[in-house]
Amino acid sequence: MSIPRSADDAVANGVAALPGWRAVGQRLRAAVRTRPAGGIAVLFVLLQFACIVAGLAFPDQFRYLNPANVRVTVMSVAPLGIMSLGVGMLMIAGEFDLSVGALYSFCAVFAATFANNHFGGIEEPLSPFIGMSLAIGIGVAAGVVNGAVTIWFGIPSFITTLGTMLLWNGGVLLYSGPSAVDFLPTSPFATLFGGQVWLVDAGFLWFLFLAVICSFLLHHHKLGNHFYAVGGNRQAAVAIGINPAKVKLIAFAITGGLAAFSGIIAMTRVSSVQPGGGEGMELRSIAACVIGGMALMGGRGSIVGVVLGTALVFTINDVLLLLRAPGFYFDMFVGGLIIVAVILNHGIRRRSWA
Repeated sequence: MSIPRSADDAVANGVAALPGWRAVGQRLRAAVRTRPAGGIAVLFVLLQFACIVAGLAFPDQFRYLNPANVRVTVMSVAPLGIMSLGVGMLMIAGEFDLSVGALYSFCAVFAATFANNHFGGIEEPLSPFIGMSLAIGIGVAAGVVNGAVTIWFGIPSFITTLGTMLLWNGGVLLYSGPSAVDFLPTSPFATLFGGQVWLVDAGFLWFLFLAVICSFLLHHHKLGNHFYAVGGNRQAAVAIGINPAKVKLIAFAITGGLAAFSGIIAMTRVSSVQPGGGEGMELRSIAACVIGGMALMGGRGSIVGVVLGTALVFTINDVLLLLRAPGFYFDMFVGGLIIVAVILNHGIRRRSWA
């Protein structure tokens, strides 16, 4: 008879001894409890099942399965999802960025005005690519500045990025005024960032591609290990030779770059950009991450959780629109989900420490 070497071995032996269906149930419950995205995955599947059943039972009143509704919802996910990828990685490293919504607007407006007025104008194929590259560079630089001020002066990132959020919100009005800016690029830019592949929006494909890249970076690269280490226990990270300042600067830079790119994706889809179009997106991106299992104190989370959290936010929004509910219901539901997610995450962390 083998002697269990740890509590995990003892649990595993106990599960193996159960009847087949009970063992499967135990494994599923263990996966939900131990994985950051376990709870949100279950909730997302249950919500989708309920919506599909309702859509089949009441196809005229609840058009959830209508192809046009599915397409619009999928198209809408990409900008917030791309932004949330960067916000989630920064949260894992233990910091926040409230300026991503303002950067979303400023960088998109800059890319549009640059493409419209330089290198031959928007009709030239190269002009929008140059504008996009410069705009993403501005986003990365803004992220580095946020990180530098936060780290070098010991200011909480919440306060630092609250200030830069107001700075960029005012800057976009100073730069272009309150009017919308048109953005009508030609191919190949329009095809790459605003076209379709087999009826799937290009922006959504970019979201999935970036999610795969970010997942690889977090789980299969030493930089991702450093994010988790710095966010989970800074002193322990320093003890094993990790430079927290460098790691957090990189996380801030990635967040700023993805915020800029998300604004460009949204602008290309609708062919224009509003100076205040990113207002509130910083809070929604944090909400998507928290709902997806990110710990507010850092050191815990996954890209799968960010993807599912973003999808859940838009599913709720879509359901409320189909039910013709007042707009403020959406904020109420998302706020309630955030509170429930924080409570569940806190419980999971306490159980893991016990």
